[in-house]
Amino acid sequence: MDDYRALSNLIFSYASLVDAGDFAAVGELFAAGAFTGSGGSLHGAAAVERMLRDTVIVYEDGTPRTKHVTTNVAIEVTGPAAAGSAYFTVVQAVPGLPLQTIAAGRYADRFTKTETGWQFTERRATVDLVGDVSRHLRPRR
Repeated sequence: MDDYRALSNLIFSYASLVDAGDFAAVGELFAAGAFTGSGGSLHGAAAVERMLRDTVIVYEDGTPRTKHVTTNVAIEVTGPAAAGSAYFTVVQAVPGLPLQTIAAGRYADRFTKTETGWQFTERRATVDLVGDVSRHLRPRR
């Protein structure tokens, strides 16, 4: 598989894993990297998994009832390093809340190629537009 396809798959895997409620696997994407969002910068698998478990509401089916749609993916590869950017749109449907867009923003990513493949070095998530996230995120304490 070429580097661009492998990196695209890595970018898309983040969305799939969050939507599946597999926060441990999302954390593993950052085992040797950092995730930076509105809550600050987190380093390593355990910190990212904990943040998701502490903030995202999970429903009876084990998922947050969301779909993260990732578009406008742009990737630049320079040897064993790469940088990427993408847009994201999050839609959600839960009982009492019809399907609607709850957030939109952008990712700025850095990647490193290892013997086992590409991995996130850093993901910076910036939320540009926010809808009703009351059934997606727990209130901050």
